[in-house]
Amino acid sequence: VQHHYRAYARRPPEVSGVEGDRFRKWAERIGINTYTVVNAILASKRVEQQNLFITGATGCGKTYMVCAFGMEACKQYFNTKYVRLPDLLIDLEMAGQMAVTKKVMAKYANPVVLILDEWLLLKPTDSEQRDIFELLHRRRKKSSTIFCSQYEFEEWYDQLGGDDSPLTDAIIDRIAHDSYRINITSIDAEHDRSMREVYGLDKALRE
Repeated sequence: VQHHYRAYARRPPEVSGVEGDRFRKWAERIGINTYTVVNAILASKRVEQQNLFITGATGCGKTYMVCAFGMEACKQYFNTKYVRLPDLLIDLEMAGQMAVTKKVMAKYANPVVLILDEWLLLKPTDSEQRDIFELLHRRRKKSSTIFCSQYEFEEWYDQLGGDDSPLTDAIIDRIAHDSYRINITSIDAEHDRSMREVYGLDKALRE
């Protein structure tokens, strides 16, 4: 599922007002000021934009957090696009088969804010690594990319192929030095609940 947030939109067309408020209020509850974060990576007077890494275990609320940032970027009239990395790679693969790679690549390279959810959930193939490299190379210093991953940054090298891939260092080098990092960790593991459980069906209705 892809959400393309355009500058003139009050909210992403696929996200209801209730969900948008939920994202924002959830971020506020855990002490995240979405306005401050978005301005940090997208200061209007800064030519070179910054990136953001958000990492944490599945169900900890990473997607809620990136959606809150995406909503805030829209409120500030920044062209913003959300996509799962697996969907992006499928899109680029199909574009190559249809000889429209340049057009599809531009769709992801041009937005001021690009949110990549499920970043490196699966190890990319050689051709997918080339697509990732090309995309990040085009976006570097010109726009901001928000990476959302279950793996901490230190694990990305291995997920990208490690020493076996000549592109691993090149990809990491293009994102590591211009990025803020948020790592969501557990405070009380015994009472942790997945965000999907929190906003899912009541347990009594499921049983």
